[in-house]
Amino acid sequence: MSPRVLFVFTSANTNLLGGQTGWYLPEAAHPYWVLEPHADIDFASPDGPNPPIDEGSVKTFTDDESVKFLNSDAIKAKFASAKKLSEVNAKDYDAIFYVGGHGPVLDLASDPVNAKLASEFFRAGKVTSAVCHGPAALVGATDADGKSIFAGREATGFSNTEEEAVKMTEAVPFLLETRLKELGATYEKSDPWAAKVVVSGNLITGQNPASAKPIGEAILKALKA
Repeated sequence: MSPRVLFVFTSANTNLLGGQTGWYLPEAAHPYWVLEPHADIDFASPDGPNPPIDEGSVKTFTDDESVKFLNSDAIKAKFASAKKLSEVNAKDYDAIFYVGGHGPVLDLASDPVNAKLASEFFRAGKVTSAVCHGPAALVGATDADGKSIFAGREATGFSNTEEEAVKMTEAVPFLLETRLKELGATYEKSDPWAAKVVVSGNLITGQNPASAKPIGEAILKALKA
């Protein structure tokens, strides 16, 4: 039987400055095409069907995988039938993956339903993964002792340097690199915009859009192990 993977998308459409936001196209598309031949993939978001895409990411990323993702009828159907997080049972899946974009910092980070779900995946030893701003969705997740899943573990995510470069530090409630360090993570990063994936047990994190395909490969390796 193929492993089952849950892709979680933000439902947030507007950042703190009033700008349009959502999930970031290549951070869904690139891991999707790595995993799709080997896994059954479902979509979910806090509000369920058709989570909002970051329009800037559509303009910026016109690579084959991203365009194919947007135009796929099968993927459109997955989005149309995306589950609400409150409807998801962790027992049905082998891995959870949080797609980035600024959205997760705005809704998933403070969503108690999401924190509970992410904690269930992590405590069951299942792959718990996120890319770019996606790790913001894991800041409320705890291990069996009630400690942050980042405490004492290596992790990465969108860096403060990168956030400053895109002039979005005021658009989000907190800076991800700073928060991960506050939660006890050994935060690791590459040069801005270069790929970086960190595997720490069943916690797998990627730094930025360039890390999207490599994190897909890391998740696949973990599922095969």
